[in-house]
Amino acid sequence: MTVKLALITTVATVVAGSAMAQSSGNWTGFYGGLQLGYADVDTSLSGVDGDGAIGGIILGYDYDLGDWVVGGGFDYDWTDVGLSNVAVTVEDVWRLKARAGYKVNPQGLLYGTAGYAEAGTDTLGSDDGWFIGAGYEQIVAPNVSIGGELLYHEFDNFNGNNVDVDATTLQVRVSYRF
Repeated sequence: MTVKLALITTVATVVAGSAMAQSSGNWTGFYGGLQLGYADVDTSLSGVDGDGAIGGIILGYDYDLGDWVVGGGFDYDWTDVGLSNVAVTVEDVWRLKARAGYKVNPQGLLYGTAGYAEAGTDTLGSDDGWFIGAGYEQIVAPNVSIGGELLYHEFDNFNGNNVDVDATTLQVRVSYRF
């Protein structure tokens, strides 16, 4: 009986502590994590497009202003999206981003994001462009958040080849918040 009471008390204390840590809803601080998802790449050339898996690392910093959160970050994604009808594969994408969001509850953040992106290929080199998007992030445990992010990217006149490229990515993210 004493062992059961001790076990129940321990579990209740851990659960209550986790709930209290989550309910603070303070988003200020650094974070790092991983993301994984899907990329759809289109070009201005008829029939030249591709899609596939994308995933990588995320790093950033958020500042909690009360109901609002602002921040900046860096993402690096590896991919292997082959474009149909040409011998070109998109190999990676990296982004410098700004984001601002509204806390829909202390642990839930709905945000918009935009910034600079660079995409690299196996045969055509790399080029820079921009992106815009939106996401949602939820604190699920002390120092751990999960979320999803949808981004639209645009690269005009890719590497001077008179070909415009746009890409849409949808990814799930897991972060450890310091």
